[in-house]
Amino acid sequence: MTGSLGTTSAPPIIELREITKRFPGVLANDRISVTVRAGEIHALVGENGAGKTTLMSILYGLYQPDGGQVLWRGRPVGIRSSSAALELGIGMVHQHFMLIPPFTVLENVILGAEPVRAGVVALAQARARVARLAELHGFDLELDARVGRLSVGEQQRVEILKALYRGAQLLILDEPTAVLVPQEIRELFRNLRRLRDQGRTLVFISHKLDEVMEIADRITVLRQGRVIDTVETSSATPSMLAEMMVGRPVLLQVPRPPALPGAGRLDVRGLSVEGERGRPRIHDVSFNVRAGEVYAIAGVQGNGQAELVEAIVGLRRAATGRVLLDGRDVIPLSVAERRAAGLAHIPEDRHRRGLVLAMSTRENLILGHHRRRAFSHGLLRDERAVDRFAAERCREYDVRVPRLGTPALALSGGNQQRLVIAREFAFTPGLLIAAQPTRGLDVGATEFVYRRLLEIKAQGLAVLLVSVDLDEVLALADRIAVLYNGRIAREFRRGEADAATLGLYMTGGGPPTGQAAP
Repeated sequence: MTGSLGTTSAPPIIELREITKRFPGVLANDRISVTVRAGEIHALVGENGAGKTTLMSILYGLYQPDGGQVLWRGRPVGIRSSSAALELGIGMVHQHFMLIPPFTVLENVILGAEPVRAGVVALAQARARVARLAELHGFDLELDARVGRLSVGEQQRVEILKALYRGAQLLILDEPTAVLVPQEIRELFRNLRRLRDQGRTLVFISHKLDEVMEIADRITVLRQGRVIDTVETSSATPSMLAEMMVGRPVLLQVPRPPALPGAGRLDVRGLSVEGERGRPRIHDVSFNVRAGEVYAIAGVQGNGQAELVEAIVGLRRAATGRVLLDGRDVIPLSVAERRAAGLAHIPEDRHRRGLVLAMSTRENLILGHHRRRAFSHGLLRDERAVDRFAAERCREYDVRVPRLGTPALALSGGNQQRLVIAREFAFTPGLLIAAQPTRGLDVGATEFVYRRLLEIKAQGLAVLLVSVDLDEVLALADRIAVLYNGRIAREFRRGEADAATLGLYMTGGGPPTGQAAP
């Protein structure tokens, strides 16, 4: 189905006509046509692997199309690089910020585009221009502040300011709310609406349909590299968009069984952990997770979650404290010994910690469990047993792979995550640590992960969920601890806090422990 673009007096700023892009074995974009009107917020949604990032990478000059045409304000253009895109007026804010932490806000904004007079950087001129831009667009930023000391939301404003400083008239935002708390998301949306009202055009890529419904004027849905439709937001619903994305009805609210907690499975007592260069990252943290419950750790990224998880699974040494698994202190044990004791781990970074990208799908599915008797034939590995196991896992977890020998590197991000989950759920762990388990996943894959987590909880497993996504935390958790600056700021039972309250504690704004939540 082609996009229903409608009519308007405003001329299109960008037209993508019949864009086709192939990679080895993959047709990423299949004759995609999209029109973006000047002065609108245009959302782009679709499953993982639907072609969104590829399409925007073509628009930003990172890829060249194999077919089709790009029109800028009605004129055909060839965008050969990101610098060529910027010269036209196209900017992009990536999900992972490209900032230099020791540099100031001003230095980051002007880096590579410094005004020069007589061979010297005209710093006063640059400061005046950046200050005017920040004031015009309502960005409350201290230009001399070091970027590494800013909040995630402030760093994102620096990235947007960088693009505006370079003259961007069309701004592409890739998953801009992925690491923001609710208060920061509201601030971002205020800024985006202000930019639109001042005549800028924005393309908003997101998996969060409620946010798309709130911020976008129009929405284009992609599925398997093709445009399904472009709709006015006023005529859309989240369930309608989800079904268009996935090709089937999707439950946006997964039924959640009641918590029937059993015996304590994980007991963390007085745990302190050091980060890089010996700096304390976790300070005297204590909590417990019981069988048959989901215990969530919520917090803004960078508040010690990664170090906490690494200490529990054995990837980082604890400075002080104890980690008890079924009553046994596992601090002296290796990672492999902790896995053998019943600990499973979905890592935050699936590339660094969850997969060996050069290895095949089948090999990744038994990674860490390859010495089990089920995969042995005497002294040799039973390759047929491995194939049977891998085929069954791929089928049950819908890992879409051409063949079992395909390397993990060739899979989409969503399929890589399914691969990790399929392995970690396979061997009946007693405790599952799930760190950002749906990061970068589309609505269909997220529904799948939620169902699986709730299923294993109902089977009596203990789940420690670590997430920056408050919708995810509130949907799944029976108890929630907020981690701020390496300490647990507050713990809530289910129903005691909403997203706004959690967001307040996540940014250090809640009352001291022991006082009532707002």
